[in-house]
Amino acid sequence: MQVRDSCAMNASLRLHTRVGLAWTLVVTLLCFAVSAQTSESGIKLPRAMAWSAYNLGTTGYNQAVGIAKMLKDNHRVTLRVIPGKNDVSRLLPLKVNRVQFSANGVSTYFAQEGVFQFSNPRFGPMPLRLVMMSLGLSNQGIAVAGDGDILKISDLKNKRVPYVLGAPALNVSTAGILACGGLTWNDVERVELPGYGAMWNAMVAGQIDTAYATTVSGPTRRLEAAPSGIRWLTMPHGDSACWQRVHRVAPYLQPNIATRGAGISDAQPHEGGTYPYPILTTLASQDESLVTALTRAMHEGYAQYKDADPGSIGWQIDRQQFQWLVPYHPGAIEYFRSLGLWTEAMDAHQAQLLRRQVVLARAWQAFNRGTGAVLNDDKAWDLAWMQTRAQYLNQAGFDPVWRTP
Repeated sequence: MQVRDSCAMNASLRLHTRVGLAWTLVVTLLCFAVSAQTSESGIKLPRAMAWSAYNLGTTGYNQAVGIAKMLKDNHRVTLRVIPGKNDVSRLLPLKVNRVQFSANGVSTYFAQEGVFQFSNPRFGPMPLRLVMMSLGLSNQGIAVAGDGDILKISDLKNKRVPYVLGAPALNVSTAGILACGGLTWNDVERVELPGYGAMWNAMVAGQIDTAYATTVSGPTRRLEAAPSGIRWLTMPHGDSACWQRVHRVAPYLQPNIATRGAGISDAQPHEGGTYPYPILTTLASQDESLVTALTRAMHEGYAQYKDADPGSIGWQIDRQQFQWLVPYHPGAIEYFRSLGLWTEAMDAHQAQLLRRQVVLARAWQAFNRGTGAVLNDDKAWDLAWMQTRAQYLNQAGFDPVWRTP
């Protein structure tokens, strides 16, 4: 930054003119404004940060805004939360360093793997790291009209099911839930929609028969308030065949009982599945001291944002899942270790995840030096990359999960 360069330059200058002294004062004030500061708690954070997040009105966005208020109140940090309508628009700003963090969803996992929307020359496997995650009392599920005749997932056969363009997190999760009922996209009428908001507008308007969401997401309340009401289709935890089919499509979904959400309560829980959301994500290259400071600030300030959204309870330190599908940033690990939460088993799991990322990076480099450098057809390129990716992962002893586009 030019201001910082001026700070270094002017520190050694001896200015004696009235104009020179005025400029020195301005530069000094600007230096103070852009530099990191240490709050009364001893946490050193920059004056300004930027995060990408989900659309306005979603639980992911609302949780990020709640954290932003806490950072402002406790540490005088101005956090700009930038909404993105799809997975690419949330992770591209992170990739090009326009934001330091992303309050993202399961597309963090897809981006690490270089699959779906990240299977293209602009992306490929990303060296992503986790900071913290929200595992609340909600589920990820598909909802239908409460007064309709769709009572279970298999009843969606030949029904109108949304496919959101540019949003593999929504589409793969929907496919995973359909698989629980023995269905695929070939068994339903696929309705393409441009975004998450458009999907829920179509659902409320009766233009589609189901829609995917976190049970606490704001748009679901519109269906709950409609004359039809809302019903969440269940994924029976005792049905092992259901969950085997789910995990072949969406390995990140895990059984969970939700007690929060539209039409859901302690008295009326929902038996379904979930995954961490939002997942605070950054790049492997992010400054370690910044990540440590932010992790500590979020932990110590939890009480001030836990009620910002029904899903915000998921950021509580004892709800963190330290052995997930994407490695943690060493700055976060340092803080978790200081609390006595990080174990040797977690170190071993982390090492395997890091090794997987190394294999993916090697596959990507080899592919772009060879086949990928000469293919001009997008579909052929995508297929060839997925085959190369699967080959490298198989040879290293890892499950590719996805082998075709």
